[in-house]
Amino acid sequence: MAARGSSAPGLALWLGLAAIVILADQVTKTLIIGSFQLGDSRPVTDFFNIVRAHNKGAAFSFLADGSGWQRWLFVGLGVGASVFIVWMIRSSPTQKLFCFAVSMIMGGALGNVIDRLLHGYVVDFLQFRFGFLEPVFHGGYFPSFNIADSAITLGAVCLILDEILRVRRSR
Repeated sequence: MAARGSSAPGLALWLGLAAIVILADQVTKTLIIGSFQLGDSRPVTDFFNIVRAHNKGAAFSFLADGSGWQRWLFVGLGVGASVFIVWMIRSSPTQKLFCFAVSMIMGGALGNVIDRLLHGYVVDFLQFRFGFLEPVFHGGYFPSFNIADSAITLGAVCLILDEILRVRRSR
């Protein structure tokens, strides 16, 4: 991969960013577990609730109905992806947006891996409701998610942006 910046932050910076994501994710989940019973919901606004939900599957509860094997599949995928991400960061240290993106993805993936190892499921607690979602999601409620999921999503968006910028620079 080609160098993109003039100076390269070290691997420690990117691992530190991932660690901050993991810490924020685990602290918020611990607060939810300590304050909410499964299924509890507290409205914050007309369109936002704090809830306690458990997800044994992946995004949008994909494979949640499995007999338990999916727990280990997702743990393995998260750990494997994290090893690959460390290699990518080491191979592309000057690509700051890229390294930021994959660090966010790694932090989110490992935050959810920790949940799977500790509980056998991922704790979700952020719930949004928008009327325009009703044709797709029951009652207009987007599936509940957490800080780790948010970091993964931010990382994915940044990866797309990084690729768009890379293609524009190569023209």
